[in-house]
Amino acid sequence: MNKPTMGTEDAPGLLTPDLSRLLNALGLLAIGAVLLAAFYDQFIGGELPCPLCLLQRAGFVGVGVGLALNLKFGPRPSHYAIAMLSALAGDVVAVRQMLLHIVPGSGSFGAPFLGMHFYSWAALLFIVIVGGCALLLLFDRQFAPVPRVYRLGGLALFAFALIALLALGNGVSTVLECGGGLCPDDPNSYLMLDDEPPAAAPAP
Repeated sequence: MNKPTMGTEDAPGLLTPDLSRLLNALGLLAIGAVLLAAFYDQFIGGELPCPLCLLQRAGFVGVGVGLALNLKFGPRPSHYAIAMLSALAGDVVAVRQMLLHIVPGSGSFGAPFLGMHFYSWAALLFIVIVGGCALLLLFDRQFAPVPRVYRLGGLALFAFALIALLALGNGVSTVLECGGGLCPDDPNSYLMLDDEPPAAAPAP
């Protein structure tokens, strides 16, 4: 006689779908705080992001997309995978930037924050994100099907709107900074807002 199998709806654990969505909303707010700090440094501090910095921002936006999908459609392993892959890609870029400045006397990009540069903080945060998503994937109960439609409301709606606005703002500022070509390695102005086109590189 076959024994009945236990589905995800019967799986033990404390991480219910609603609690999972709450944690994802808090995580999305944390991603929003990171992007807000980057925008503050850009517009208030006057430090334009370098190409590697922009790629790291894109990594955080990708993490936000994965968490936002969990809020809109319910927790799914594929959504966590999007967040984890985005964090891994962002971490590769952040570590790459760290290695560019690891040699003493080679300089750095931007001012340090609490003793570390933003790309060092980004590398650490991306690792935390991967670990956090992996930890959440251990709890199967959050993936139990629920007989209702997920509606964004309250904290989830605010987090969703915040990350969408920041992602849009990041895209607009990137276009203004880089124009239609490659972003400068050490930007000091917005190419799209400059009165004069940038000087062409000298011929070899």
